[in-house]
Amino acid sequence: MKILKDILYKTGIEEVSGNTSIAIHAVAFDSRKVNEGCLFVAVRGTKSDGHQFIGDVISKGAVAIICEEMPSAIQPGITYVRVRDAANALALVCANFYDQPSSKLKLIGVTGTNGKTTTVTLLHALFTRLGYSCGMLSTVRNLIGEIEIPSTHTTPDPLQLNELLSKMVDAGCQYCFMEVSSHAVVQQRIAGLKFSGAGFTNITHDHLDYHHTFKAYIDAKKAFFDHLPADAFALVNVDDKNGIVMLQNTQAKKYSFGLRTPADFKVK
Repeated sequence: MKILKDILYKTGIEEVSGNTSIAIHAVAFDSRKVNEGCLFVAVRGTKSDGHQFIGDVISKGAVAIICEEMPSAIQPGITYVRVRDAANALALVCANFYDQPSSKLKLIGVTGTNGKTTTVTLLHALFTRLGYSCGMLSTVRNLIGEIEIPSTHTTPDPLQLNELLSKMVDAGCQYCFMEVSSHAVVQQRIAGLKFSGAGFTNITHDHLDYHHTFKAYIDAKKAFFDHLPADAFALVNVDDKNGIVMLQNTQAKKYSFGLRTPADFKVK
């Protein structure tokens, strides 16, 4: 349980109607998963708009709503919070609700068209054998230590993501290695997470059904590096010419690796 005002930190609030000192027992963005004492975040998706379900979730027991547009009928006893970007607010609220779990371990994100799953799997195995307690989030499976949790997406939604990271912290994990998809970056699923490092494998002409252009796809990958903190590292494959592009605007410490190209780490 959390107090609403405590989990609204950095969410870009533009308007509030109601009491922000109420108790929140759960966060949801899927109207089917709303129950008593819930905060519902109305996110605009590719197939549906969460704003259409505000009345429905209130009838199910939601006590607070985060939205980009205030509903025409404001119900008494319900708190409404209007924000600039509900998808971003969802990610930040989830991180706040679970007490910022990504800041309590070393979170390493790996992005690229190919090799993400292999890379995080190898890193998890390597660090585990070195004696560290590790978590892993991948397309194939999620691991908390050696305990497996089914995986449904390359990068989970913000709610599941922060819940899994929180469980890793509770289990004593020191590291988490996770795949970061371009979809997750664009959809703000990783907003609010503190990464200790990021790796770039490569980029090829995939996922253009979603991103439409190759430049948009590159920009999505690059945005991950652009938002890294100054105390993180960014490690990129410079055999792929877009590796250097990833480093252009990052504040993180910059490192490179390659088989054929001069790099900080030469692979044989």
